[in-house]
Amino acid sequence: MRFQSMRVSLLIFALLLAECRGSQIKFGRLDRWAKAGFQYLKLNLCRRVSSLSESECKRLSHLHQSGVAVYVSEPNSEKVLAILPDSYSTGLLASKQGGYAIASVLDDGKRHQDFYLGSTAHDAVLVLDPSPGESFGHPVVLFYIDFNVTKKKCGHRDGIFIGEECLTLALKSRCQNQLKRRQSRSERPGGKGRARRGRGGGGARHAGGAQRRPLRDTLPPLVVGVRDGNRTQRLHCVDHPGFAPCPRLLPMSSPSAPASSCELNKNTRRCHQQPLATHLSCRLYQTCDHAVLLSGGWQEQITFLHHVQSLRLFYRMLRSNGFHKDHIKTFFAGSRQVAEESAEGAYPATEKEAIRNHVSHVCRKEHCADSLVLYLNSPTRNDGTMLLWDGNYNGIADAKERYSVGELLADLAGCRASRVLLFVDQSYSGALAKRLKGSLKHLNVALLVDFPWTEMAEYWGSSDPPRCLIDHLSQDPAAPRLGDSAAALLNVTLAGAPCSATPR
Repeated sequence: MRFQSMRVSLLIFALLLAECRGSQIKFGRLDRWAKAGFQYLKLNLCRRVSSLSESECKRLSHLHQSGVAVYVSEPNSEKVLAILPDSYSTGLLASKQGGYAIASVLDDGKRHQDFYLGSTAHDAVLVLDPSPGESFGHPVVLFYIDFNVTKKKCGHRDGIFIGEECLTLALKSRCQNQLKRRQSRSERPGGKGRARRGRGGGGARHAGGAQRRPLRDTLPPLVVGVRDGNRTQRLHCVDHPGFAPCPRLLPMSSPSAPASSCELNKNTRRCHQQPLATHLSCRLYQTCDHAVLLSGGWQEQITFLHHVQSLRLFYRMLRSNGFHKDHIKTFFAGSRQVAEESAEGAYPATEKEAIRNHVSHVCRKEHCADSLVLYLNSPTRNDGTMLLWDGNYNGIADAKERYSVGELLADLAGCRASRVLLFVDQSYSGALAKRLKGSLKHLNVALLVDFPWTEMAEYWGSSDPPRCLIDHLSQDPAAPRLGDSAAALLNVTLAGAPCSATPR
């Protein structure tokens, strides 16, 4: 009996020891990758990326490891693909493209293959975020990791060789956002390192259009196994010692259930949320203040707790300034995230058409809105396009899942509200500012952007109602100087009362 108990104890000890060794190996491997990637980011990135400004390079040279967040995919026997929102799919055969396929299930149950041009499979993916406190998008740096690669082959890829592991900076085409690594000479089209000559010089023009540069995208990609038909996200933020802590994700109490098309404008069984009755927003001869709060989220892994907190702060600020709850519409992330929050007047940001219809209706309807307030807090591409929610979980932002600057301005063009106040609490607001400047269709639109030294929702939430908007801005000596037209639009309270009628 004693012998048997000793055998059990030894077995348990062996299992614990094996698990401990496995954890040490995983930790050591991640530590090598993260530190090698950080050194490359700090010392070599500016040499590879000619588009980086002098100020950006200076910031990178002074970057501390504790200010960089680490995202990594856990390697296993299956290779992975990295898919960015700007990627695109095609039905071409994989053998013609040399890529890997991802199986997906159509609504009718038939299977088909999505092929992502330019994507190649790797053992793991590492993403370093040098600005973890900021909302996406902002530049992040993506590395591919391949096992069992010789030092010579890794060198041909301009990679970092770390003991049979090759860490390679991802490249992308100048034409499409295709994720690539630097190919070795034997892998390049034409073979043996020589480019094929096209007749009449056409080949040279084509090659010039396909130049590649290091990838600095605006948010972490979707990383999936090459045979994973469910497209499960394999990339996750890791609280690694010495690096920045991960942002707090929005807590989820139940497993994720795909709800790729929960219509806001149709009452279907799958949609527990009541449909948005836009036509009831404006009553006859009843001019009110209206607000739209939009926080797309894009994917669960980049939908953080502070996004919800910002929405709540801004919502409370609107209510304290006299906005009726029925006139504040919030569009946030996916159906599951909205259900978790149980926010009043909240809808998932899954139906772009419903969002645009609501904004357009409030704008076009005569005698509907006095002040129309839009609070924008979504992940963005570098052209200012807002990403809503990845409803089909394929990692690619199709036309129904992105809201461009041009589309937003079209919805606000000639708006009949007395004033339109755009609170832009997201990256790349300069694209919107550039389009608004000098536009004769948006003379009543005032743009208010976030300050780098404070959170927008907190800044405006601290305003005591009914306070004059321009007075609140002038309190901060570092606030940007307003033009005459913007100052005239902001010489009121949030609800539109003239500043002369409010105590200063």
